[in-house]
Amino acid sequence: MILLDECLSPHVAMPQRDHLRLDWQQPYPALERARSVAWTCWCRATVYELYEGAGRAFVRRTIQLDSGHQVQETFSWPINEARAIWTALLSGRAR
Repeated sequence: MILLDECLSPHVAMPQRDHLRLDWQQPYPALERARSVAWTCWCRATVYELYEGAGRAFVRRTIQLDSGHQVQETFSWPINEARAIWTALLSGRAR
C-alpha cells in the first residue's frame, strides 16, 4: 500500500456538487501522436492524464481493474481550454 506522503503526483479532489460532467468515450486515434504532459498519481484506481499534440489536447481516464484497464478519453479542445478542464478536474469542479 502506498501512503499519500509517498505520492509525487497530484490526486483528484472529490467532485463538487455542481461539477462539470465530462463526456467520456472510447479512444480515438486522431491524436495518436499526442503526448502525456500531466497525470495524477497511480496509487488510485482511476488515473487521469492530460495529452497534448498538434495544438489540441484531451484528458485520458484509465480505470485500473483486476481484469485489466479500461481507457476512455474526452473530446479534444484547444490546449488552453483543455488545461482549464484539467485544473477543474484536479480541483473537483469537473469529473
